Amino acid sequence: MTTTQFTTLLFVLLTIVSAGHLSLRMKTSTNFLGSADQFAVLAGSAVTSSGASYVSGSVGVGPGTAITGVIHVSGGSIHAGDSVSQQAENDLTNGYNALKGSSGSVNLTGKNLGGMTLAPGVYKFNASGALSAGTLTLDGQGNSNAQWIFQFGSTLLTAANTKVNMTNGGNALNVYWQVGSSATIAAGTTMCGNIIAYASITLNTSVKLHGRALARTGAVTMISSNINKN
Repeated sequence: MTTTQFTTLLFVLLTIVSAGHLSLRMKTSTNFLGSADQFAVLAGSAVTSSGASYVSGSVGVGPGTAITGVIHVSGGSIHAGDSVSQQAENDLTNGYNALKGSSGSVNLTGKNLGGMTLAPGVYKFNASGALSAGTLTLDGQGNSNAQWIFQFGSTLLTAANTKVNMTNGGNALNVYWQVGSSATIAAGTTMCGNIIAYASITLNTSVKLHGRALARTGAVTMISSNINKN
């Protein structure tokens, strides 16, 4: 084999290997939401807003029918106890169970998420979990399809003015917070991802959520909140 032939072969092999790595890196992330994907806010019993809240995406409730308060909806529609919201709730239940059953988790029980920098993966709290101070940074490592799954045995709580920050190409819509009971997001929190609670979700004053608030059986309560699923 000549030097030229060897160089050509080496170039071809490196190209194949690089393409394989790229293919793995760009692997499509799993969508756990089904038809619930269209909703920025979805509840089982009721959706309420105290003060004016702004929602980019659809708002729905099912089997309940109550949607009350001042809610400015853009880029979506309102579904109160209709077949669309009910199907979305059914799909949400399936997604919740799939997220709860995700394996390969790193156990963070007893630790504060504030101040951590986390790579894509599955993270578990046996009971409650908290972002009690500071900023949680989610590092996408250059992959826009990277996924984070947080599993909480009971509650998710944040302290006021805490923050979840996406870096290095991470996409907030690929973050899932599976909450075993209810989630309470404190005033001024900047949150990223899809909050999927078994019971209820409360978004306190001036919460900014880049993602979704999806409650299986209870209510989603907003207090002058801003939710954007886009």
